[in-house]
Amino acid sequence: MNKGDIFKKFIINNRFVLFLLVLLLIGINILIFREVSFIFTPLEVLVKTVILPIMMATVLYYLLNPIVNYLEKWRIKRVYSILLLYIIIIGLLTIIIVSVIPFLRDQIMSLVTKFPYYVKDVEKLTKDIVGSQFINEAQKTLNINVPDLVSNVSEHVTKILNSTWLGIGVFVGAVKDFLLALIILPFVLFYLLKDGKKLPKYILTFLPVPLRNQSFSVMKEINTSISLYIRGQIIVSFCIGILMYIGFMIIGLEYASLLALIAAFTSIVPYLGPAIAITPALIIAIVTSPIMLLKLIVVWTVVQLVEGKFISPQIMGRNLHIHPITIIFVILTAGNLFGVVGIILAVPGYAVLKVIATHLFEYLKSRSDLYKEAK
Repeated sequence: MNKGDIFKKFIINNRFVLFLLVLLLIGINILIFREVSFIFTPLEVLVKTVILPIMMATVLYYLLNPIVNYLEKWRIKRVYSILLLYIIIIGLLTIIIVSVIPFLRDQIMSLVTKFPYYVKDVEKLTKDIVGSQFINEAQKTLNINVPDLVSNVSEHVTKILNSTWLGIGVFVGAVKDFLLALIILPFVLFYLLKDGKKLPKYILTFLPVPLRNQSFSVMKEINTSISLYIRGQIIVSFCIGILMYIGFMIIGLEYASLLALIAAFTSIVPYLGPAIAITPALIIAIVTSPIMLLKLIVVWTVVQLVEGKFISPQIMGRNLHIHPITIIFVILTAGNLFGVVGIILAVPGYAVLKVIATHLFEYLKSRSDLYKEAK
C-alpha cells in the first residue's frame, strides 16, 4: 500500500479530519465567490426587482389558497375560482376607496397639520419639567448636567433630520418599486394560485431520489409553519386594530380610526410593533391632558393583556415553538442586517431555518455514530 492510499484511508476513516476538510473547502469557495462578486450583480438586481411582488403574492396566496381549495372541492375549476376571488377583491377595494379612504385622508391631513404643534407642546412640557425644583434637586444629587444632555439630544435630532432629507431619494425609489410590485402582483398571484400545488413536485425532480421523501417532509413542514404564521399574524393584527379603535373611542382620543389602523399594521411585527404603534397616540394624549394619558395607558395595557392571554394563544397557538426572547433577538438582528424587510420577515424566516436545521440535525444523527448511546 503506497503513501497515497494510506493518506486517503486516513481521511476517510477519520470523520473529524474529513469534517475539517469539508469546512476548508467551503471557506475557499466563499473566498472565491467574494472576490468575483461582481459576476452576480445582474442576479442581485433581478432578486431585488422580483422579491417584493413575490413576497406580497406569497402572503395573499396563503390567505386565498384555502378558499380556492374549498371551491375546488365543489367542482369549480381553479381558474374560475381565482377569477371570482379577483372580482370580489376588486369590488371590496372599490368600496374601501370610495367610502373609507376619504375619511382617513381627512384624518391624516388634520394630524399632519397639527402634529408640529403637538411636538412643540411636548417640548414645552419637557422644558417645564426639566426646569422644575424637583429636577433641579435631582440634578444636584446625581451630578447630571441637563443643558449638556439637552444639547447632545438636539445634535442627534439634527443629524436624524439631515439624514431624513438625504433619504428622500431612497423613499422615492421605494415608492416606485412598490408601485411596480403592485402592477406585477395580480399576475404572479394568479399563477401561484393556479399552479402552486405543482411547485413542490417540480422542485423534487431536481433532487436525488433517496432525498426526495425527506425533502418533501421538510417542504411540507415549512409550508405549514409559514401558513400558520401569516394567517395567524394577520388575524391577530386585525383584532388588535379593532380593540384599539373601541378603546380609543371609549376614552374619546382624537384620530381614533387612524391610530387604530397604525396599531393594526405595526402589530404585524410581534412584540416591537405595539411599542411603535403607541408612540403617536402617546404624543396626542400627553398634549390633550394627563387624564387622557392615563386612560390611554389603561387601554393599551388592557389590549395587550387580551392579545397576549387570549387572542394569540387561540389563533397562533404554539405551533412555531419559538421563545419570546428568541423572537426579539431575531427581529433586532434581522432589522440591523436587512432593515424594515428584515423586521417583517424575521420570524417566518427563522421558522423556516429552524425546520431546515432540525431536519439536517436529525439526518446527521442517523448517519453518525457520535449520537449513538452506549449499550
